[in-house]
This record gives sequence, structure tokens and C-alpha cells, in this order.
Amino acid sequence: MTLTEQISAVAARVEQRLTGYLAGVRGPAQPPERLAEAMRYAVLGGGKRLRPFLLIECAALFGVKLENALDAAAALECAHCYSLVHDDLPAMDDDNLRRGRPTLHLAFDEATAILAGDGLLTLAFEILATPQTHSDPAVRGALTLGLARAAGWGGMAGGQSLDLEAEGKTLKVDEIRYLQALKTGALIEYACAAGGILGKAEGADRMALETFGRLLGQAYQLADDLLDVTGDKHKLGKETGKDGRAGKATLVAVLGVDKARLELERLEREAIASLQRFGARADTLVETARFVSRREH
Repeated sequence: MTLTEQISAVAARVEQRLTGYLAGVRGPAQPPERLAEAMRYAVLGGGKRLRPFLLIECAALFGVKLENALDAAAALECAHCYSLVHDDLPAMDDDNLRRGRPTLHLAFDEATAILAGDGLLTLAFEILATPQTHSDPAVRGALTLGLARAAGWGGMAGGQSLDLEAEGKTLKVDEIRYLQALKTGALIEYACAAGGILGKAEGADRMALETFGRLLGQAYQLADDLLDVTGDKHKLGKETGKDGRAGKATLVAVLGVDKARLELERLEREAIASLQRFGARADTLVETARFVSRREH
């Protein structure tokens, strides 16, 4: 299979697992149907599922089968989708389009969107805490701690805060990199680290995955920023040019398109080099690094 076919095949399995988790019956009480419907709207029927794919592929380096990584991957996608719902809110980025559809707060209402995001984030931790995710409590604990750090005030939420504070300001390159490492990079780095946790990777193997995830996160955000300037909104499924209109701090704004592309090429090379110790086992991850940096949507 081509990489695109592999990603699509994994996305279908993740979608199936997420559908089961969002069917409505969770714990002793049936959740309100409108809230459940909003959570399904936020998660199902779209998205490349790149973060779950990374988690599953990194786990596969250590012999972990797809089926045994699906629950952790589903939890990660719940956390990611929560971030998109809240990021789209009028108080945040005020977006109208996500994955080719109206954003959740427009399809439902703002209060429901906030609660749906809350529900998805807490569902992510519920999944990770469930023995079905992994039989070893230490592994479940490490997965949970890692996601809490990646999604919280020292990770994604902190990065979003910095992003909002930076609107209309001129930041230095290092400040932008730090902001983006938290807002976007933290969850991508976690995806790769979580695969290692599932595979009980240690030492240099664990560090290599974290390095790969960190560099890939930087590359993903830079590619995203370039697409916001040069991309087609119909291919992207979201509005373009919004970073410039909002005065967002991006490397493209500081470096310009040409230098930003050179920086993206550097990140791709270094991300691939970080996988060298895994040899041919990492071929799919190498292809993924190229896919992330050269994507058109």
C-alpha cells in the first residue's frame, strides 16, 4: 500500500473504535443526546487521523499490534478534536469552517461546543484509564501522565494562551518556535512518545521517538502556516489567510515564504535522521515525515 492508503486504512480502524466509544452508553448514566451528538460531530466523519497513525506506527517499531494500540490512539484523537472545537470558538480563533463543514459552535451553539470539548478531553482520560487500553497499570499511568502534560498548561493549552497573547505583536523566531512547540508540537510529540510507552521502549529508543515527534511537530506547524498563505481553502477544508488577518505570530510572517520553506526542508531532514537507529523498521515513519512537510492539505 502507498502511505496515503496506509493512513486511510488506519484512520478507518480508528474511526470504528471512536464510533464505539461515542455510541452514547458510558458508565452508569446515559449522556444527554444533544451533547453526545455534538461530540460525534466533532470527531467522526473527517480528518486524516495523523496523530493516531503516528502513535500506532511508533508502537509498531516495538512489535505492538494495531489492535493493541487502537484505544490509546482513540484517546489521543479525542484530545485533539477537543482542542479543535475550543480553538474554533469566537473567543479563540473564531473559525467558521472545519474539515469542510461548519464549525461545531455554528452547527450547534457555543455552550454546547464548550461542553463537547470538555466531554472529549475527559473521555480521552477515561479511555486511557481503562484496563482494555493496556493490561499494565504502569503503562496506563505513563500514557495518562504524558497526555496530561502534552494537553495542559505546559503544553497545548499553554501554547494557545501564548498564541492569543501574541496577536498583533512582533515576536522573535525563538519565541514563535516555543509557542508552536506547545500549541501544536506537544500533542504530536506525545503521539510518538506514547507509541514508545506502549512498546515499553527505553533509553535511546525512547529519546529518538521524542526527538522525531518534536521535529515533526515543528514541521507540521510550519507546513500549516505555509498552507494558510499559499494553500487552497477547498482542498484544506478551512479558511486560508486567517493568520495574517488576525495578526498571528508565525514563522512565515517573520521569515517570508522562501526562507520558511528552507526551514521546513531542514526540519524534515533532521526528523528523518532521528529515526536512523531503527533502520528499515522506520520506513513508514520516514515517509510520514515527508508527507507532513510536503502536504497540500
